[in-house]
Amino acid sequence: MKVAVLGAAGGIGQALSLLLKTQLPAGSELALYDVAPVVPGVAVDLSHIPTAVKVTGHGKDDLAGALTGTDVVLIPAGVPRKPGMDRSDLFNINAGIVKNLIEGVADNCPDACVGIITNPVNTTVAIAAETLKAKGVYNKNKLFGVTTLDVIRAETFVAELKDVDVASVHVPVIGGHSGTTILPLLSQVEGVEFSDDEVSSLTTRIQNAGTEVVEAKAGGGSATLSMGQAAARFCLSLVAAMQGENVVEYTYVQTDDSDDAAFFAHPVRLGANGVEEILPYGELSEFEEKAKNDMLEGLRGDIKLGVDFVTG
Repeated sequence: MKVAVLGAAGGIGQALSLLLKTQLPAGSELALYDVAPVVPGVAVDLSHIPTAVKVTGHGKDDLAGALTGTDVVLIPAGVPRKPGMDRSDLFNINAGIVKNLIEGVADNCPDACVGIITNPVNTTVAIAAETLKAKGVYNKNKLFGVTTLDVIRAETFVAELKDVDVASVHVPVIGGHSGTTILPLLSQVEGVEFSDDEVSSLTTRIQNAGTEVVEAKAGGGSATLSMGQAAARFCLSLVAAMQGENVVEYTYVQTDDSDDAAFFAHPVRLGANGVEEILPYGELSEFEEKAKNDMLEGLRGDIKLGVDFVTG
């Protein structure tokens, strides 16, 4: 497997690249791309770790070199959130970055699976889709918004609250990847029960967990380590699925579901060609049904923003 990380010199990119260097299957190749001049040094630094994963570094003039022959592309490139910013404030900067990188994907590895990490994911995935369509190479089964961070946060917070082994906790998270569009299905968590107050407060904490990190870092960045771990988990699941394992992850994909939104995070069975099957997310509680209905208009608006950015 060849995996390319676009934006590899940033906080998420470095954490993600470290995890992939140590956990990708033996014989894999990890291509690191960034416009920042430090990226060759990041590649050399990682190459000193004794695993059977080859690392290459690619500067701003070598996007094609990073992407040629790639099976999985992960895109954390962009500017991070700062205190007082929400994900939509990042739009104008990060939208252009994603569009340019996706054009490179279309030109150099159109059959690759692509995981979008750059915020606002609700919008940047739609930008990627429209950019690939314009190039004539869009495959909805190979484009993902990486929302795994919402899942691992939800599982962590539930385990802490209920004092249970986090390894035994599974929390479905559907919808989008910002604010109220993040919808943890606490009613479906097995083995624990929540009061109405716990459901309300836990849902709000999961939805605002990114802000919790931004404020705690006091201007020093946003979630990089947890996002790196989440993206690595998604990538490793995808690689395992492409090699024949039966894997289900929650991810933001094109659903063609007129009841929800054009893109929506679902449980997805992954396989050799990306999405093998979009699975139903099951029955919602009254609280969850209302939360979903309340956020759909905003999510659809986020998606339209991405479509309009590309199509004018």
